[in-house]
Amino acid sequence: MQKYRKIADLLVVIAAFLILWEVAVRAGWLKEFLFPPPEKVFAQFFADAPKLLGHIKASLGLILHGYALGIAAAIPLGLLIGGSARAGTTATLIGKFLASIPPIVYIPYGVALLPTFRSVSVMVIFLATFWPVLSATVAGVLYTERKYIDAAKVQGHGKLTVLFRVILPGALPQIFTGCNQGLSVSFILLTSAEMIGARNGMGYYVNYFSDLGDYKRTIVGVIIIGTVISFVFFAFGKLQKYMLRWRV
Repeated sequence: MQKYRKIADLLVVIAAFLILWEVAVRAGWLKEFLFPPPEKVFAQFFADAPKLLGHIKASLGLILHGYALGIAAAIPLGLLIGGSARAGTTATLIGKFLASIPPIVYIPYGVALLPTFRSVSVMVIFLATFWPVLSATVAGVLYTERKYIDAAKVQGHGKLTVLFRVILPGALPQIFTGCNQGLSVSFILLTSAEMIGARNGMGYYVNYFSDLGDYKRTIVGVIIIGTVISFVFFAFGKLQKYMLRWRV
């Protein structure tokens, strides 16, 4: 029942926003050139739907590629480094420092070294994901309570069993924190990168039509970006809740 109330509340807020938007345009509080009324924006959305699907697919493909590579590299390396307290502490400090550097600054180097804009985008998303996930994984391993590891060893479990049945589950909350951070930064960087040099994608769509002064399509693009990112984080939150269900 609570779930339906949340959905109803969300629909009420959206409806109120659309009504306020329509009233503001009709009353002249907002310039119609810059803020076309909702019905024109929705009409443009349906007209451009096939193209929008292509741009969404391109953006999500880039995110998935770079993000998956970042996670695949960071988690195993973090588990390995986190096994040593000394190495883990040093790696955490280095990882936090490198994670604080906006990966977008590496774009000029990527353009100079890599053959395509897609490969540059994948590299930037990889870096945006790798460092926070690595730091979080190492921290998660270091903070796993030693008594559980010792108990598993006393029961005769091997190193791999201890790693995958004790250490990894114990580190998962921290790992998901790093994954969330990496995902947030990745979307910001993806949109920025697509506005700089892409030929498709959600950021490209917004930038292209804003340069042309087509604000109907610009607003459509902004709404699509917000909707897609919200859906991705919703799905990721469901995955996180499922993977950490043992904590309940």
